[in-house]
Amino acid sequence: FSRIGTSEVATDPMGVNVSDTYIMLKDKKDWPKDSGKEKSYETLVEEMLARLELEVPGQNYLASQPIQMRFNELLEGTRADVAIKVFGNKLEENLEVAEKIQEIVSKLPGSGDVELDLAGTSPVLRIEPLAEGMSRYGTSTSEVLEAVSIAMGGEEVGHIFEEEKRFPLLIKLAEEERGNLDVIRNIPVLLTNGVTVPLQKLAKVGFEETFGSITRENGARRAAVLVNLRGRDTESWVVEAKAKIAKELKLPEGSYIEWGGNFKNLEEARNRLLVLTPIALILVFFMVYAAFGNLLETGLIFLCIPFAWVGGILNLYFHDLTFSISAGVGFIALSGIAVLNGVVLIGFFNSSMSEGKSGLEMIKEAASSRLRPVVMTALVAIFGFLPMMLSSGLGAEVQKPLATVVTGGVFTSTFLTLFLLPMLFSFIEKSVSKSNFKVSHH
Repeated sequence: FSRIGTSEVATDPMGVNVSDTYIMLKDKKDWPKDSGKEKSYETLVEEMLARLELEVPGQNYLASQPIQMRFNELLEGTRADVAIKVFGNKLEENLEVAEKIQEIVSKLPGSGDVELDLAGTSPVLRIEPLAEGMSRYGTSTSEVLEAVSIAMGGEEVGHIFEEEKRFPLLIKLAEEERGNLDVIRNIPVLLTNGVTVPLQKLAKVGFEETFGSITRENGARRAAVLVNLRGRDTESWVVEAKAKIAKELKLPEGSYIEWGGNFKNLEEARNRLLVLTPIALILVFFMVYAAFGNLLETGLIFLCIPFAWVGGILNLYFHDLTFSISAGVGFIALSGIAVLNGVVLIGFFNSSMSEGKSGLEMIKEAASSRLRPVVMTALVAIFGFLPMMLSSGLGAEVQKPLATVVTGGVFTSTFLTLFLLPMLFSFIEKSVSKSNFKVSHH
């Protein structure tokens, strides 16, 4: 189904010249095969847009998810994943620069939909009251504009009743006459003495080429190039696009470019993670140290984190997923699980040493006895996140990166914790036995 015309609510940023068409897809198993292979969403979108451009040319098409598009509009004022905003005082220059940027970025790999947010000029009816004419006939600007308002927009002059129904009676020019310049110029304007004068004697009437809408942001005029990506991550595309634009485009004096859309939100969230993640890891480090009282053991436990991250990164690579904020949250959760496994194993080593055991036999016995708890912890996490990792329905783009990181990381972390950590502990066993540590029972 489609929606066209004015928006349903005043807070909806959609203009009256934009229509939304919602397409409900069938189950993916019912889709026709593409050369014997399953058709991807990207291929389907490309085929749909190609068919639309062939049968309904002259329109700008932008394919997106409805909720994602609305969030982009509300947060950034644009309807796309990446918005390249051009600011300047002259609209003509902004439009010219935006068209050049559109030409440059449309050639980059991964560019799906590339369109301009600022439409070109169009003929607009301009009625400019003339001071000399109004002074001669003794009328005012308000009287001239009132006559134009009634003729073009209409005015309610009464009602027609039909049984219990009431219908407003409007007076205005006919539809075909409202586009006739000669008729508009001869609209009668009523003077105070009851005489009418043609509009052309009181105002300058004509069509002129101008912009239908002027978009401003932070008080500055702007145009924008809207880009939806397909088959490529946002960050690498933006890095390449920035280099390409800087090399091939020279901005006019007073103009500048800003990058918005999902890329801006990704950068802000990533910068926050770069601050919060080290703080969280430092706090965990001090908590582990408070429990064991030994820097060597604490450092050994924290070695489980890079073990886990290796698996998370490899799993993202094998599933052809890029780093996102969801994946970043997954790495933080994965770090906690990895530290927990290390705490369980090192704590049991300390318990065995407190009973007078030592050497490789003690390490082998402790590792064997902790095999089941560590593996069970890993399996619970893997089986819990596996449905999210394999999901393909609504919300999968958020769940999948997080689950992929956790499942891959827990697998490698468990393997390396059970085999590599005991080997490393054997090198520091003597140092640990001589120091004063706190015994933890698990």
